[in-house]
Amino acid sequence: MERFCKIVIYIFILYSVLSCKNGEEVLIRGEISNLENPYILVTWLSGDTLATDTINVDVKGRFNYKNPIDTLTTFSLYLNNYESAAVVFADKGQELKVKGDALLPDLIEVNGNEINNDLTLFKMQNRELLSQRGQLLLNLNVESQADTVVNKSVTRHDELAKLQLLNHELISQAEEFIKKNPSRFSSLILINNFFINSDNPHALERVLGYLQGDVTNTRYATQLRSYSEKINQSAEGARMPYFKLIDKEEKTIYSHQFNGKYVLLSFVSMAGIESRETIDLLKEAYQGVNKDSVEFLTVYIDSDIYPVEYVENDSIPWRVVPEKRSWGSDIVDAYNVQYIPFNILIAPDGNIKVRNIPAQGVANAIRNSTED
Repeated sequence: MERFCKIVIYIFILYSVLSCKNGEEVLIRGEISNLENPYILVTWLSGDTLATDTINVDVKGRFNYKNPIDTLTTFSLYLNNYESAAVVFADKGQELKVKGDALLPDLIEVNGNEINNDLTLFKMQNRELLSQRGQLLLNLNVESQADTVVNKSVTRHDELAKLQLLNHELISQAEEFIKKNPSRFSSLILINNFFINSDNPHALERVLGYLQGDVTNTRYATQLRSYSEKINQSAEGARMPYFKLIDKEEKTIYSHQFNGKYVLLSFVSMAGIESRETIDLLKEAYQGVNKDSVEFLTVYIDSDIYPVEYVENDSIPWRVVPEKRSWGSDIVDAYNVQYIPFNILIAPDGNIKVRNIPAQGVANAIRNSTED
């Protein structure tokens, strides 16, 4: 599964809240194993500027890093050429400790103040789940890089199903932590980590309702609530957001052109096993639907490869849109698409019927709805 870069949303939301100026030094001591390079890249917000620095590490992955700040600041430590990252929350005059494995970033421990201690406690309470998920992500990443027909295996599908179950369990554990700690800033961080990219916007709205005390009045909480309101506009049952697209034939497509029909809106990539499999499955589904009452529309999210030249594109019997702006496009934002492949089924009344519907379930979903 080709995940959208969650850390980008995460960092920019936090950076808008946690700014720093010159002040007392914070000291970050650490030891990270499995580093491929003798350095770590670190970023933070200094005034209105995103600052970058390099932290040198020894052969055992140990390092000491000092930085003058005068308020709560978010430091992002990028490991192995941005393949993984750890986030450290620091305030002036504090000494923080970082320890973990670059291959399992979700289990990197950070201690030294309330926020980091709370988040590390959550990691330790869910170490087994996070460890299993980390290993699965490593396996899937290796298979995606290989990207061969051999990788279309039952094992890979089993791994994806297990990953979904692990994510569901972690989300449940995060919700329990938030309910027990409604006034802690760490609960805001967990909401961001586990609910900001959820396919269920109602879950984000629900956990925001648990918050109590001063954290509810922070700018960070306000931005999360605003984001929650935004993604509810593309939730199941909501009216389909307006869009205007240009297909591969340079013809304009408007959302209102689909009034009175079922629409299967799919977001895919030219690269990646899952996208190719999705297109193959959608072709099978397309053969069994009524073309007078059902339309498919596929949007390719490939900013670095334009025009779309993937061979499957030429044999797709429905309209295809090569999105020049990729993840920055209006339709991706309006429909809250966080990863690809991603399918959305829209009903004839113009309301979103099912988000993230499996390609193999499209025909049955339409058929069952027609029979109701």
